[in-house]
This record gives sequence, C-alpha cells and structure tokens, in this order.
Amino acid sequence: MKIVFVLLDSLNRNAMTPYGSDVVHTPNFTRFQERSITFDNHYVGSLPCMPARRDLHTGRNHFLHRSWGPLEPFDDSFPELLKQNGVYSHLITDHHHYFADGGATYHQRFSSWELVRGQAIDRWKAEVEPDLAALKSTYHPVQHHRTNYMINRQSMTKEEDYCAPQLFKMADEFLQKNHQADSWLLQLECFDPHEPFHAPPRFRKLYPTSYEGPILDWPIYDRVTETPEEIAELRANYSALVTMTDEYFGRLLDVFDAQDLWSDTALILTTDHGFLLGEHDWWAKNRMPVYDEIAHIPLLIYHPDFADAGGTRRKSLTQTADIMPTILDMAGLAIPDDVTGKSLLPLLAKDDERRDSLVFGYFGAAVNVCDGRYSYFHYPVVDAAEHLFEYTLMPTRMTARFSIRELLDATLYSSFSFTKGVPVLKLPPKTDDGGVPVEVQGMPFADQQSQLFDLQTDPGQTTPLDDPEKVMQMCQFIIDNMVKLDAPAEAYSRFGFARPDEVVK
Repeated sequence: MKIVFVLLDSLNRNAMTPYGSDVVHTPNFTRFQERSITFDNHYVGSLPCMPARRDLHTGRNHFLHRSWGPLEPFDDSFPELLKQNGVYSHLITDHHHYFADGGATYHQRFSSWELVRGQAIDRWKAEVEPDLAALKSTYHPVQHHRTNYMINRQSMTKEEDYCAPQLFKMADEFLQKNHQADSWLLQLECFDPHEPFHAPPRFRKLYPTSYEGPILDWPIYDRVTETPEEIAELRANYSALVTMTDEYFGRLLDVFDAQDLWSDTALILTTDHGFLLGEHDWWAKNRMPVYDEIAHIPLLIYHPDFADAGGTRRKSLTQTADIMPTILDMAGLAIPDDVTGKSLLPLLAKDDERRDSLVFGYFGAAVNVCDGRYSYFHYPVVDAAEHLFEYTLMPTRMTARFSIRELLDATLYSSFSFTKGVPVLKLPPKTDDGGVPVEVQGMPFADQQSQLFDLQTDPGQTTPLDDPEKVMQMCQFIIDNMVKLDAPAEAYSRFGFARPDEVVK
C-alpha cells in the first residue's frame, strides 16, 4: 500500500468549499472532494500543534496528562511502526516546531525527512545586529516583537522562495522517484495557512480590502480590538494563504492524475486544528474556549478500494487520534493495545455510530466533549496547581527545558496504562504569579465558564443552553472518556467528578 498524508496547519474548515465556503477560492479541495470521502464530524483531540501531533503519532489523546512536549520513550508512533514492519516513511515539512525542544523526537521516527526553513519565527537567518527600525517601519506595531519573522521574510522575494511551493516541489520529486515502488508513506506537512498569513501577491490580489496601513498578517492570540479595516485585512490575508495551499495541493492532484496514483495510493487531507478569525470576538487559539472553529476540523480520505464512494460524506464522530490506526490498517499492520483511536477504514465502506462522544482540549484548561449534536465546555471547579500535574520522561516544552526549580519538585509516579509499565516524572504545571496554571505560552486561559451548545440549532455557538439534565449527560460522557484515557486521579477532583471505582489503583 502507498499512502500520501497531507497535513495543513490551522485550517478553518469554514474556509473550504467542501465545507460550504463561498468566500475563499478552493477549487482543488473541491476537486479532491469529488474523489474522496468527506467526514463531517471530525474533531481535534489534544491542542495545539505538537500535542495534536502526539495524538497523530500515538492514536490516543494526551491533553489530560501533558502539555506541549515530545514523543515519550513509551509512545507508539505510526511512522516508526511502519518502518519496523518494512514500510518506508518520509516526512516533508516546514514546521519549525519539530526542531525545537518540545518537538525534537517526532521527525526522527520517519525513515527519512526533509525540512524547508524560514517559516514564521524559525531561527533561520543569522543577523547579529539587524536594522530593527527599518524592519519595524513596514509592519503593524502588534507585530514588532516578531523579529525572526521580519528577518526571514526578507528572503522571500519570489513565489518559489515561499515554503509551500518548496514543499510541494519536494513532494513531486519524491513521487516521481518512488511512485513505482510499493509500501511507503509520504507525510507532506505544510505550516500554511498557520499565521503569519503571508501569501504571494497573485493570491493576495484575489481578496482586496480598503486597509492602507503597514503589513498586518499575524493576529495576536487575544480578544478582537482591531478596526473593521484591520479585521478585513487579517481575514483577507488568511484567505489568500488558504487559496495558495489549495493551488499547490492541486499540483499534487495533478501528479496523482499523471502517474495514475489513484489506482494504488491512498490520499488523506486534514489539519491539526482550526483557527478563529474574529468569531466569538477572538483571534487564533490557545486561550479561549475551544469553539467549533478550532475544534471541528476537515478530513477527506481517498482510498482506491473505495473509489466508487467518491463524493460521499460520513456523519460518524471521528477525531485526530483515529488517523494513526487508520494508517496502520491501510498498511495491513496490527494496531497496538495502547491505541484508543479507531481505524476509519470501516467508515469508508459504511457510516456507523462508532462512538457516543469524544473529548478534546488544552492541558490545564477545560475538558470539552461533543456527542455529534451537543458540545460542552467543562472548566475546572478547582484551578489550583496541586490539582494539576504533568507526567513525562521528557521534561521539555515548546522551546525550553523544564526549569531546575520544577524538576526539584518532581516525584515519581508508578505508571499509566499506556506507559508500558514505565514510571514517569510527576511535575507541577507552569503557573502565573497567583499560582494558577497557565497555557504553554505562559498565557492564562480566558472565559472560564462552562457552557453547553446545541450544534444543530445553534451551529455558530452563540447562545448557551440552560439544560442541567443534558449537562449531566455530557459530564458522564467526559468521565467515560477519562476512564478510557486513564486520566490522572487528580483530574477527577479538579473537574468536580467522583472518581469511578474501576480506575482506582
């Protein structure tokens, strides 16, 4: 079996024609939709970027145990399992987090990998004394702290200098060289349309605005405070970037056409999480409640054995952790016992009710649950650090190691069901000055209010419901999922739940 797995970053499904967009030009996503099976109820698991990738590799959610961090020694990893069983895996990416402290163990699991440098704040170009005044003069003040980005952007003068064109060119080269071979997986991972929303001029021209200020293409992770013109500019820049990824994805489809890869190669298209573009008065992700714009993500799958099902849709609840067992299933490999995700191959044949609910969220914030119709954000009832711990053998975060102070407070925890009998460090979380746990980027979580929404009658999640009976049912779904994930004991008390007897060790 040959598999091409395309992972885009921060792709809001509402910006895609297959999911109803009539604003953003995405003809090639539609072109693929006509061949593939579209999943309408696909959700995230752990958030944001690298936590989502840990779910992708391992086939289980980890946000109840760990914030942003690397793969652990006891973690399953689908490309490593492929490699161990004679299936070659290759990663092409411009995701700079793989090469930072908190992501450094992921790319090593592949048989080989290629990296395109220069995305976002990638520490790429060496300028000891940059002309900061000159750089800042062309950017909006909210972006003046993005020094690395401003330096990197100077090297992107032609379209072929941008990361996405380089990535898809590498993918073309891989397919030209290897399409006649069998038993391989190509993961093509494009950081776009993640911020900064910097697209070549021909794409940007498709979305004119009246904005006349300095470059504004990187929203802050906070409440919307911009003027209407600035809001329109940010949204237009995002749309341009989505259209660019769509066009280059179309060039991948051209390769499939030219080499008749449709006859023997599966193709998966998805994202790690969505993105808020001013909806709910928020930009981006990380701090706010996990609204559907972040949580409800696209997934399209083509498999040659189910080519006749092209253009159909599936309603079953699925999530990020399902991708790993799906890939193993496609390759004819056994799925490890630690995996809690479910292979999607049966759903390609026929829709079914495979689960009654799923949970997702950020470490230290709400635990969120969806049953296909209702979504519920359940925030901690006790937000003190003694009710939250990180469990790891790899004490690193996004771009830094755990501090000596944190490590001095570490204890040893016996093991979880997925650590293969290995004890792990139990570490206190990062906190703000008041001792309240904070997100991986050091920002406190906001709008900490549990809320219930009916996605059928209120898909925009604008009007919370007052329905104690339904809340009770959703809480039971949360508990059921916590048991499946072997959640830490303190998580139950933190969220105000009684710990089920069967999980007491």
